[in-house]
Amino acid sequence: MSGPDAFSARIAGIIKRIPRGRVATYGQVAAMAGNPRASRLVVWTLRALSEREGLPWHRVINSKGTISLAGDGGRIQRGLLEQEGVRFDAAGRVALDLFQWRG
Repeated sequence: MSGPDAFSARIAGIIKRIPRGRVATYGQVAAMAGNPRASRLVVWTLRALSEREGLPWHRVINSKGTISLAGDGGRIQRGLLEQEGVRFDAAGRVALDLFQWRG
């Protein structure tokens, strides 16, 4: 398998490995999959494959340490992360130095 499907499969495989209580950034996942400039493809993969592949989508956040989803989706994501022990500061940021998975 090569091309976009293979890259999406690599992205999904990386996301599946993010352990409970840890987060990864979109750019980090893209870099680990082989293309550090493909953050948007990570977003697309999460949207397309999360439910079907059982991806822990909630463990992927942006490089600022914040949740990119707005509204209910963001509240759900934060709640899931907090249930796993991930803490947020008053500004809604995760301390990446403490909670970022290094793979």
